[in-house]
Amino acid sequence: QVQLQESGPGLVNPSQTLSLTCTVSGGSITTKSYYWSWIRQPPGKGLEWMGAIAFSGSTYYSPSLKSRTSISRDTSKNQFTLQLSSVTPEDTAVYYCARSPQVYSTEYDYRGQGTPVTVSS
Repeated sequence: QVQLQESGPGLVNPSQTLSLTCTVSGGSITTKSYYWSWIRQPPGKGLEWMGAIAFSGSTYYSPSLKSRTSISRDTSKNQFTLQLSSVTPEDTAVYYCARSPQVYSTEYDYRGQGTPVTVSS
């Protein structure tokens, strides 16, 4: 059973960079054919796919967030990290990490429980 756990600050000031880490257990982030995604859900809205890092280390980003998003990984810790720069209150959401069969999609087979992030001064 693959388990994912998000960690990071629950409150971020506007214009700063949000950084979240996903720790994976029960499976390796280098296992072929899987993508490790970040997905978010703003209050009252649907899921939004933000980006992913593939088993190979290749990265993929949502066109609408590409200029502000960076995803990296630490294979020794079986973790991957999201950085979202220049945040605004519109980035307030529950952030999820997930294992996905494809990119540019909110589909997943395993997902973390989510971590709420508020952008406010």
